Amino acid sequence: MAINLAGLLTLMGFYIFILVVGILASRRKKNQGTSLMVSSIVADRDINVIVGIFTMTATTVGGGYINGTAESIATWGLVWTLAPFGIFIGLILGGAIFAKKMRDQQYLTMLDPFQEQYNSLVVFLMYLATLCGDVFWTASILSALGTSLSVIININLSIAVCTSAAVTILYTMIGQMISVAYTDIAQLILITFGLVLSVPFVLTNSEVGDIGQYKYQWLGSVDGRMSGQWIDLFIAMTFGTIPWQSYFQRVLSVRSGQQAQVLSMVGAVSALVLVTPSLLIGAAAVSANWNSTSLGMSPVLAGKASMVLPYVLHEFTPQPVAILGLGAISAAVMSSMDSAILGSSSMFTHNIYRQLFRKQASDMELIWVQRLSIFVIGAMATVISIFVPVIYGLFILAADVVFVIVLPQLICAVFFKFTNSYGATLGFAVGLLLRLGAGEMTLNFPEFIRYPGFNVSDGQLFPFRTFAMVVSFLIICIVSVVTNFVFKRGYAPEKCDILGCVVKSRNMYALATRKNLENNLLTSSVNTQHSDLSQNTSL
Repeated sequence: MAINLAGLLTLMGFYIFILVVGILASRRKKNQGTSLMVSSIVADRDINVIVGIFTMTATTVGGGYINGTAESIATWGLVWTLAPFGIFIGLILGGAIFAKKMRDQQYLTMLDPFQEQYNSLVVFLMYLATLCGDVFWTASILSALGTSLSVIININLSIAVCTSAAVTILYTMIGQMISVAYTDIAQLILITFGLVLSVPFVLTNSEVGDIGQYKYQWLGSVDGRMSGQWIDLFIAMTFGTIPWQSYFQRVLSVRSGQQAQVLSMVGAVSALVLVTPSLLIGAAAVSANWNSTSLGMSPVLAGKASMVLPYVLHEFTPQPVAILGLGAISAAVMSSMDSAILGSSSMFTHNIYRQLFRKQASDMELIWVQRLSIFVIGAMATVISIFVPVIYGLFILAADVVFVIVLPQLICAVFFKFTNSYGATLGFAVGLLLRLGAGEMTLNFPEFIRYPGFNVSDGQLFPFRTFAMVVSFLIICIVSVVTNFVFKRGYAPEKCDILGCVVKSRNMYALATRKNLENNLLTSSVNTQHSDLSQNTSL
């Protein structure tokens, strides 16, 4: 089968357009008295609300979101398609609970509160967990995009993946956050236009039946014995939306805490609305006559469920519409990838390289470190997407680790200031053990903990993710209280405080005291000057 030249040229046009937008956006950097790192990571905190809503929505409505929704509808039904509704609630909760507080503290990354509260080991462990999530997520959606391009345009999968990744890495390296924000606007427009345009053609195709007649298939159902698993997935999808740097990077880039809340909540509504085309395409896949297609059967039956959306576009829309739909998929993948690699590179540069290794590094050195890390992280994800066959399983496991471990740690670092590095380290270890103990079927990774309700055919029916997250949170709090009591009351010598629990808390107290003293001296000095001025005026 020959390469679809029209599709290839159209896709190249999309990529050139996105690249030009990214380069032009990089010239909007203002550096309004801020450092280069503030400019590169949070765009001088000068993203307005409209641009913020666009970039938040585009980051959410990424490749996995639109492809995964169609796949889930066609495979398990709407009732098991938990991501859109979980993300909707998660973004609202993130806006209500975290957005304003984090923005008002003027953090640069999600790891900043960890750096304030805990030692370097905890910060490094948190970074590893989030890095794995970002890399495996990016690899999984790049792999899906490459397969989509190979189906519709008939180009080599490796070439498709490398080209898409190269364009994304290039504009992210050039302009960092400001380029990502403005390319997100262009990508969101392409996503919306491409998918909305395709839906009428799909639903009116003669080979696609009335989706209303097949509603019981695509609505799905929840068996009573699976209710624990359903609850577990819904909680994980909801709260697991929050502890990602790509989310906080947008929250921290706007001009105020109130704006951070607005973009989070409006982004939640926008993402829920924009899932509609994918939902309808998934329902159409259930009601379609696949026997007359080149595939010969449903993608689900053919073992290609992750390809439901591109196959529906390819088989049931005119070629120009299918190409535009493919452009929408490509734009969605790029909007997810740029956010992930920028987020991980920002945390590495600011929280790992600068804080742990090179505290005296200049801004220009840090900018080049960030650019290099963008390239390395993007290249890692690209290589994994081409050569690793079980990427999605790795992402599921990494995302679970982010929910089970990073979420309770983030809550404690931001809201429970009594917690310390002992609690955080042990909470990390216990949470990881409980999650890995449940196994992962997609990786053929066997369980070594059988939770209540386990059986060989259905696997873990107990809500083990939520259980592991709650236990991790409790461990952090309990161990912190105990170690604080032991060390601060003198029941153990200070030399046994190997993680610096007491020393760090004393240093933080001394720093706070010194700041209060400086403020009092400054206030006293100002008052004295005002008094002298009043006396001179009266004379």
